[in-house]
Amino acid sequence: QVQLTESGGGSVQAGGSLRLSCAASSATSGFPCMAWFRQVPGKEREGIALIDQTGSTEYRVFVRGRFTISQDNSKNSLYLQMNDLKPDDTAMYYCAARVNSPCYWNDRLYKYWGQGTRITVSS
Repeated sequence: QVQLTESGGGSVQAGGSLRLSCAASSATSGFPCMAWFRQVPGKEREGIALIDQTGSTEYRVFVRGRFTISQDNSKNSLYLQMNDLKPDDTAMYYCAARVNSPCYWNDRLYKYWGQGTRITVSS
């Protein structure tokens, strides 16, 4: 069973930065698509950034220009660099891996999930 483990969450003031990491127990080169999602209590989980094995990325408009997704297959890791954080970014953040291509925003199409890491942004 593949395990994904997120780290790097925490509390930060608005305008600050955080870098999330997601370590995989198997080769990330085997996942056609990996992604970051987030969820606020009472709301649906939403995708925020995708990356495929060609390095092609997609972002939701509300994080575009502030967040950067990257992947290092030599370390079996996925990253999310988050800059200019806003209080609305407060959420639980999850990494996910899809075993088929292409990438989609639909979280039901992702087979493996991490346990999540919490981010709190204060104003």
